[in-house]
Amino acid sequence: MCGIFGFIGIDTDPGQIVLDGLKKLEYRGYDSFGIAITTKQKFIIHKQTGEIEHSTNPFIKAETNFAIGHSRWATHGGVTKENAHPHVSNNEQIMLVHNGIFENYLEIKKQLESKGYSFYSQTDSEVAAVLLEDLTKTLNPLEALSQLNKTLKGRYAMVIKFLNDNNLYAIRNGSPIIIGNNLENKQIYIASDIPAFLNHTNNVTYLDDNQLAVLTLNGQEISTRFFNLESLQQIEKRQIQVELDAQEAELGEFDHFMIKEIMEQKDSLLRAINQTNQKLEELAEIIKNAEDVYFVGCGTTGVVAMCARYLFAKIAKKKVHFEYGSEFSHLKELLQENSVIIGISQSGETIDTLEAIEMGKSMNCKTACITNVDQSTIARTADLTILLNAGIEKAVASTKATSSQIAILILLAYATINQTNAAKQLLKDTSGKINDMLNPRYENHLLKLSAKIKDSKDIFIIGKGINFPVAKESAIKLQEITYIHAEAFAGGELKHGPLALISEGTPVIVLATKDENYSDIISNATEIKSRGGFIIGISSENHPVFDTWLKVPESTIDTAIINLIPVQLLSYFIGILKNNNPDKPRNLAKSVTVK
Repeated sequence: MCGIFGFIGIDTDPGQIVLDGLKKLEYRGYDSFGIAITTKQKFIIHKQTGEIEHSTNPFIKAETNFAIGHSRWATHGGVTKENAHPHVSNNEQIMLVHNGIFENYLEIKKQLESKGYSFYSQTDSEVAAVLLEDLTKTLNPLEALSQLNKTLKGRYAMVIKFLNDNNLYAIRNGSPIIIGNNLENKQIYIASDIPAFLNHTNNVTYLDDNQLAVLTLNGQEISTRFFNLESLQQIEKRQIQVELDAQEAELGEFDHFMIKEIMEQKDSLLRAINQTNQKLEELAEIIKNAEDVYFVGCGTTGVVAMCARYLFAKIAKKKVHFEYGSEFSHLKELLQENSVIIGISQSGETIDTLEAIEMGKSMNCKTACITNVDQSTIARTADLTILLNAGIEKAVASTKATSSQIAILILLAYATINQTNAAKQLLKDTSGKINDMLNPRYENHLLKLSAKIKDSKDIFIIGKGINFPVAKESAIKLQEITYIHAEAFAGGELKHGPLALISEGTPVIVLATKDENYSDIISNATEIKSRGGFIIGISSENHPVFDTWLKVPESTIDTAIINLIPVQLLSYFIGILKNNNPDKPRNLAKSVTVK
């Protein structure tokens, strides 16, 4: 949530580079944005509410070597130009952008107001800028930034510019900030996420908590130094080359990233299984020997965590638990030293999942994560990391990362019974099934169905066994993209309340895999149809109870992946027909880094 971009460079257009960087961070969610450059005399700031996508560079031909930008997701203060970043101090000598939350900003604001300082916005971010002004009356910039970090409470990242020096400063304390280096072209970038500058460089340095980066322009040379924020001792940081394809962050022939990423699943699934068995089997051994195993996630990954309960019971005869990250703290009294906590997060930055892992580590539990982003905060916090290798996923609604997460769970469950290679073959076959499904004829069938149900008030989804969490994920996709009320139920729960919601023509998606639950779920569908429901069957074979049949290949344990595909496509097509933006659903962000 929120995107930060900073730049220092020679013989280039900093304003345009920052604007382009913010456009590549749109998936993080935002409602306003701002860009600023530095001249010798002052900061020049441009802010606006609304979308970045069609904005143009407000600083064409400006002579400057520094620029910072920010895309804001409103937390403290409404969606206004005044609340958009960058924020400046009262004396207009300090400017900053910020991601995160300062928990004690109101207390600090009152103290500053008592000293005569004023505030033009409602944000906690402006408080940091004004506090820095107060601190620099007696401290140099490095000392002031160190004291600022000691004073503020919360998780955050900041990029700061002082008007009277040739440095750009970046602070990390719980929220991601990454340095991109292109020293050959004399350019350095600061961003919340790598895709923002991946078209310029893949040489990166990750800041850790309580660390400061100082980017310096000295004549025609630029350099970066790193400091411990508490001691202000200079430290060495390792630069690495990330193996990401910048083209994956581009649309190519597709209209939207969501459909692009749906279509990529046949390949991303193969990348998920194309990893050595060592880490999979190491984590599987930990799971096998643990008394309590907790899979933790939020939103879609919370439902994926729920899948783990069914997959491990079915495949490995092993009991595991799942919990939503936001609710995990309530289990603290149950954790023991031999408990295992496995966080699932596409971004590796989800705050509630991170806190679950941190809580586990504080109690000497073993921790692991399943993530798509190497060197993310969660990956660096957990004891063991399993990477999805799904490639860059930009659409807010997760598709290819979700199927890859389920694939990793299947691999882990089979690895606990020493059948890792058999699982890889099963999932290789699943990739082929997805490839067969994703064809123009199938898409046209779904497009016609989308037109039929796009104006529905409600859509319900039912499943049984592993198809219950699949139904819940299907509901999330429909909610995110169509803005239709969608809800999932276990088929056997219909008589306990949900049947009262069925009226004439209500669309109900029935996940009817040909397994031991088939006759029960068909019976549930019959109950719904007798009350006027419009039955959309997802199954490998047609049935008279279906009003519309969405054919899927025959499946076994991989039904948790296969049955997601038609609902992903259905959600996308309904969203398009309703003129919704499937890549950026309203009110949602890709990476939820604040509580």
